[in-house]
Amino acid sequence: MSIAIRPATPVDAALLVEFILALADYEKLLHEAEPDAERLQADLAQGRIHALIAEDTAADRTVGFALYFYNYSTFLTRRGIYLEDLFVRPDDRGRGAGFALLRHLAGIAVDEGCGRLEWSVLDWNAPSIRFYKQLGAVPMDEWTTMRVTGDALQHLGTMTP
Repeated sequence: MSIAIRPATPVDAALLVEFILALADYEKLLHEAEPDAERLQADLAQGRIHALIAEDTAADRTVGFALYFYNYSTFLTRRGIYLEDLFVRPDDRGRGAGFALLRHLAGIAVDEGCGRLEWSVLDWNAPSIRFYKQLGAVPMDEWTTMRVTGDALQHLGTMTP
């Protein structure tokens, strides 16, 4: 497979929805996935999010994506990149597309002077964890991810002091 990485554009929103649904299915979270192509298109156009598309140029088809956004480290006083999702179609795994996406994203971080590239991985996803460790990624076991959604978010966002 000959892999090329390109930035996603707003025109790729429907393709990204396809990838997001396939990722949600793989992660056994399809019941939580509600991707909206129009919102993705607008967010890409306005630079709120960024994505990369991996293409198998020999077969002239897309094989994966990485969606990311910029965050900020107060400790480093530098921007960073948070990789929200990375997905390669099951039939194309193990052939370099995931590595190419991560290498490209790390190159963006280096070129832009970012202090870190980070992401989350499900605890049960041992193949991905092994792959990430081989690339030099370090698990942040001392941190717990917190999340507020749905009714709890609505309540918190409308509470009066």
